[in-house]
Amino acid sequence: MFIPLKDLNPSRRYPFVNITLILANVAAFIYQLDLQFSLTPKAYSLFITSYSTVPARFPAFLTGRASFEAAFLPLFTSMFLHSGFLHIAGNMLFLWIFGDNVEDFFGHITYLLFYLVCGIGAGLVHSFFNLYSHVPALGASGAISGIMGAYILLYPRARVLTLVFVFLLPIPAVIVLGEWFLMQFLTGLNALGGGGAGGVAWTAHIGGFILGMLITLVVKRL
Repeated sequence: MFIPLKDLNPSRRYPFVNITLILANVAAFIYQLDLQFSLTPKAYSLFITSYSTVPARFPAFLTGRASFEAAFLPLFTSMFLHSGFLHIAGNMLFLWIFGDNVEDFFGHITYLLFYLVCGIGAGLVHSFFNLYSHVPALGASGAISGIMGAYILLYPRARVLTLVFVFLLPIPAVIVLGEWFLMQFLTGLNALGGGGAGGVAWTAHIGGFILGMLITLVVKRL
């Protein structure tokens, strides 16, 4: 129902880490497109599977049937892969809207670590709830969910210019992000109960959001 377009919450410093992350994701997607046109479909599928998070690799690693690198390295590399134009466009839009203010709060280097920890943590949460799945999970949404979890705590009253049906409305971030999280949570519960997940790693979104909130709460109290 809500499509956020811009927050009305200026940052105090230039968000060069956030912009660098956006550029890195776009560059990786362009590389994907090049591979998609230059490789055979089978070879491209193998590339995506190799660098995406596959939950079943973790029990395979514990039983000695997969290497540490095959199981854990994709938790990092999968954050820079996307399944299509809409996937990366949606993720980068949310990263652009909410990332600069969160970087403002954490500082540049700490924000980068925060982003990576949320992304890796989201991948682990997704794998835990889908432990024997062989379906590859990819995208920056777990890390970005962590940023959104931080934003809702830090700037709940900040106005977000949001497209609601055909209307542009400035809505408090707590409503926009709260509605987003509720949708993820309810859909994730349905997926766990045997409903269709639609190919989306809902538990990664939930895990990343909660992890982002927890880390932010700890940092705020330091």
